[in-house]
Amino acid sequence: MTKIRVGVVGTSEWADFLHLPSLKSHPQAEIVAICGRNRERATELAQKYGITNIYTDYHDMIANGKLDAVLVLTPDDLHYEITMAALDAGLHVLCEKPLANTASQARAMYEKAEAAGVVHMAFFTWRWNPYIQYFHNLVEQGFVGRGYHCHLKFVGDYGHSPQYSWRFDAQRANGILGDLGVHMIDLAHWLVGDIVRVSAHLANHVDRVDAGGQPVQPANDSALLLVEFANGTQGVIEASAVAQTGERWMDQRIALHGQSGGLEATIFFGQGAAMYGARAGQSEPQQLVLPEQAWGAVDQSQPFASKLAELFCQQSIGARLFIDSILAGRAVTPSFYDGWKAQQVIDAALASHEQKRWVDVQ
Repeated sequence: MTKIRVGVVGTSEWADFLHLPSLKSHPQAEIVAICGRNRERATELAQKYGITNIYTDYHDMIANGKLDAVLVLTPDDLHYEITMAALDAGLHVLCEKPLANTASQARAMYEKAEAAGVVHMAFFTWRWNPYIQYFHNLVEQGFVGRGYHCHLKFVGDYGHSPQYSWRFDAQRANGILGDLGVHMIDLAHWLVGDIVRVSAHLANHVDRVDAGGQPVQPANDSALLLVEFANGTQGVIEASAVAQTGERWMDQRIALHGQSGGLEATIFFGQGAAMYGARAGQSEPQQLVLPEQAWGAVDQSQPFASKLAELFCQQSIGARLFIDSILAGRAVTPSFYDGWKAQQVIDAALASHEQKRWVDVQ
């Protein structure tokens, strides 16, 4: 049986929680190398997942690992250089969101991947959330019809501490806009279409310091975007790392209303999810039940986040879909193109906030 030899760059908790178990569960994926700047942490994960080769320099891993594919799971400012090195070596690449820190970098990554003829995936986790999958299917079937308005919200409570985090260092990342906001931008593109204009307000509510206690230039921890779509739909995209979410942990809400109907989905990561729909002329929304096959064989008694992680180890989604696409020799969605489209909106939002005006998406 053909095996796809995979190297993983990045040793974060998210890599341990989602990516490595998902890869390990695929019968035709072989994780042969892991790379992390902290060798002790890389060794810990290597022992946990039976990975033979440990590296602290991704150049060495790409050159000597005898790889077919690479997962780039590092902080945002490293995505471009690692991905381009992997593409230079002719490897298939899965890169975590956001694809890059600028649209010009994202475009270069997409064009190089296309020219190399490799499979490339931008990892937008929530496209595979069963509720959002069902939401998308209903939109495709015409439930909403011509779109009028959409509202996408994703907030968490992990940004209250002033202690250093690369996510909120403006020299390394685009803040909550590039963390949770990019997910909502991608879903807006997937559910509604191209965003053509943005008016953004970005905020820094927490004074942040580096590891030595010195102030850093903070990236936004709260973002509010008004967006205009090519098809005339109006939208609001909201993201925050400083919401008080309590036991809900993270709060995700998606609503789309149009000529034929409206759909709303609410997902509380610590408490579960619900979805409602209303056809034109109905007196009140009706709760919608996911199709029976949505969760497959996943244990439904688990917390929502655990159910989602298990789903990524059972179905052809995420890293498993990436491997399946390599084996089948076919393109995959979401791709680097989708990552580039999302980064264009981020660039426009940053410019809009700085210039205090509407900005066209280039």
